[in-house]
Formats: sequence, C-alpha cells, structure tokens
Amino acid sequence: MKIAVASGKGGTGKTTLAVNLAYVTSHAVALLDCDVEEPNAHIFLKPEIREQHSVGVLIPEVNPEKCTLCGKCGEICQFNAIVPLPKKVLVYPELCHSCGGCMLVCPDQAVTEISREIGKIEQGQAGHIWFAHGILNVGEIMSPPMIKAVKHAVPPAELIIIDAPPGTSCPVIEAVRGVDYTILVTEPTPFGLHDLKLAVGMLRTLEINFGVVINRSDLGDQGVREYCDENSIRILAEIPDDRRIAESYSRGEIICESLPEYQSIFKTLIQTVVAKTDNKLKARA
Repeated sequence: MKIAVASGKGGTGKTTLAVNLAYVTSHAVALLDCDVEEPNAHIFLKPEIREQHSVGVLIPEVNPEKCTLCGKCGEICQFNAIVPLPKKVLVYPELCHSCGGCMLVCPDQAVTEISREIGKIEQGQAGHIWFAHGILNVGEIMSPPMIKAVKHAVPPAELIIIDAPPGTSCPVIEAVRGVDYTILVTEPTPFGLHDLKLAVGMLRTLEINFGVVINRSDLGDQGVREYCDENSIRILAEIPDDRRIAESYSRGEIICESLPEYQSIFKTLIQTVVAKTDNKLKARA
C-alpha cells in the first residue's frame, strides 16, 4: 500500500508527519523522500546509507555527418530542446523531456540518445524504516524523472510512505501518481486554505482518495474546517501548536521519540488511513 503525504504549500509540517507516521507504524515500512530539490527527511531519521547510484535521462545527440538539416526534429519537439539552424542543430539538454520523438522522426537516423546524469539516489536503513531519497543536481529543472526513480527504488514493503514535494505542479503529480491514499497537511490560515483548495482540486482530478491533517490547529481561524465540512472532506487529525514540537524539530528529532505522548495521534492516523485503503493491513495497524 502506498500513502503520499502532500501539501499545497511548503512549511505546513509535511515531512514531520511523514517521518512520524513511519516511526509509529508496525508494518514493514519504507519512507521515500521525493522532495528531490530539498530532501530533509534524513535529518530526522538519520539513516545508515548503504547504497548510492546516479540517475540519468536520455537526451538526443546529433551526428553532423548524417544530418541533412531537414528540420523534422525541431518540428516535433514541443519544448525547444532541439533547434535546427541553417548550418547545424543545437541541443539544449536541460529542456529535453526524453520523449525520443526527435530520434523517431529523423529520416537519416542522425539522432541517437545518450544518458545525462541529473542527480543521485541514496538508500539505507533507520531502525525498522527502509529509507530512500533523491538529490537533484544543482541547476537541474526537471525533477519528475528523479522522483520516478526514487519511487522505483523501493524494496518489497507492506507500507510505503511518500513524502511529496510541496505545491500542485508536475513534481507533486509524479509523486502522488499511483498511490492508494494521500494525506494533505495544511494549517488553519487564509494561505493554508487557499493552497489546500488547489491541492484538493489536483487530487480530485487525479481521482486519488485523500483526507486532511490540520497542523498547528489551535491557531488561525475556522476557514479550513468550514471548507472541509462543506465539501465532505474528512479531517483525519489535528496537531496542536506545541512549542515543544518546534523545539524538537529544530534539534532534528523525531517528535514521537522525544515526546511519546504524541504517539497516539500518529498511530490513530495511520490506523485510520490503513483501514480505509487496505483490509489486509487493517488487522495489523
């Protein structure tokens, strides 16, 4: 079973929730940090990294001896990653989406594909939690291929928790694609409500089941609760604005380890989600 933890905006406590859910679960669990531009789950889990490998994408390479400058490669590319000029063909690797269309339409077989490294994946273990995260190279703008690679790196596990990037753009869609359930983390503020609406719209378009967790629930206003009530969205849990949580976070600690009284909130949350999505795991939640 795959559960994603996402949010319409950054700073809502998404990674904190994902890490603590993995910590309290009794299943064989894997935590995948798919926020590849800024992974930070490892700060709290402190895993022993046992494996590391690079991730590459395919980009076109043009053989000038075969190329007749017909321009067909440029016509098919929707991202201007390959641009035919009067005397040569230019390739912009950072813009390439690795669709292979330019190679397919070339009548002279002048276009081939080569691999270009965009980052690396690190895998390891933190107690009972199997861990993996992706680290995108500085300057790269195409994170979905890296996110896809992180999701494919997971070993057999009863429960997979995916820490998704913030927002509602392509990286988030790639992270939540194929999951059984998504937990949306928000805060009871006008900004939190605005971005929650965007995230809800995204998940409903993708037809993914979801529920909401309100972090710092005793601050702000009632807008998030009213919106969820009006739209029949289940509020799975509410986490109070406890200074001790902030202090624990600042020290890079797992909340449920440093503040055991909060374990019941996270255990109840994971039990609720598991019960809604997988009867096989229900009995062991």
